[in-house]
Amino acid sequence: MWMVRAGRGGIYAAEFIDKSYVGIGWTALGDPTGVADKAVLIAAAAVAYPHATEQSRFVSAGIVFRFVSELKVGDGVMTYDPATRTYHVGDIRGAATWRDDSEDARSTQRQVKWTGSVLRDELSAAARNSLGSTLTLFLLSAPVAAEVHALASGTGVTTPLAEVPLDAVAPEPVDAFARIEEEAVERIKDRIVRLTWEQMQDLVAALLRAMGYRTSVASRGPDRGRDILATPDGLGFKPPRIIVEVKHRPGQTMGAPDVRALPVGRQADDRGLFVSTGGFSREAYYEAEHGKVPITLMTLDDLTRAIIDLYPQFDDAGRALLPLRRLYWPVG
Repeated sequence: MWMVRAGRGGIYAAEFIDKSYVGIGWTALGDPTGVADKAVLIAAAAVAYPHATEQSRFVSAGIVFRFVSELKVGDGVMTYDPATRTYHVGDIRGAATWRDDSEDARSTQRQVKWTGSVLRDELSAAARNSLGSTLTLFLLSAPVAAEVHALASGTGVTTPLAEVPLDAVAPEPVDAFARIEEEAVERIKDRIVRLTWEQMQDLVAALLRAMGYRTSVASRGPDRGRDILATPDGLGFKPPRIIVEVKHRPGQTMGAPDVRALPVGRQADDRGLFVSTGGFSREAYYEAEHGKVPITLMTLDDLTRAIIDLYPQFDDAGRALLPLRRLYWPVG
């Protein structure tokens, strides 16, 4: 089974699923579908990327050649959607095709029939670590592929996995820090998912405090109406009032009715923030964008990246919920 990343941060995952394909970039190399010798692509890379290192050009050409030549019709394939923490699983259904009108991240494509999906939280720690690689294309080890297939097909996992190292594929010509950053984001998400609902609520409140707001957190009850109220003055007299709903249900997508139920708009300067670790449906986004009151929808991925950006401003209560360590990396 092959992993094909949907662009950096999985930005093309929804398109991969909706249009039933996977794709890779390096458009400047030209149409690779008729190339039978990797050396041709290596030579093209030298022309297309003259400022890249020789190793980078070699690896770029190798990935494109592998996608065109090694993936076979019938092979298992998967891609990852970080917004919903879902690995989508399917089968390759066609030879590689070239789309010179497509954007760089997906100019060389293969048709896919998607057959199932697996939440990241359902996987063993060993499988999650193996899939944490941010390489554009790599072949899963046999144990990890078996686990993914078993979960996607609903048969379960019968054999516990030992720790599985990352697939032995040469690194892509991408900034090393970018790789570390993407893996860090996923590992932080793993931590956040393990929080209780109350802790999740407090974490969102800590983020808002880091943004300069004062927060009031509601107690759990049958009809809370809201989870958090954030205002500049802490009393609600000074606008804006931000009404916050937190749904900590990984794997459960929030829809348009959930957005409409947000108790926002009672005052002229109300704003809404809906945080869902299970993500949102398209209808939910449409509802938020076309409603009379401004509502921002925040997925687990959005939340995690916002926390990373604002973590230096987190207070002690927020840091205690999610302890993180800053990494300094040389530039250039």
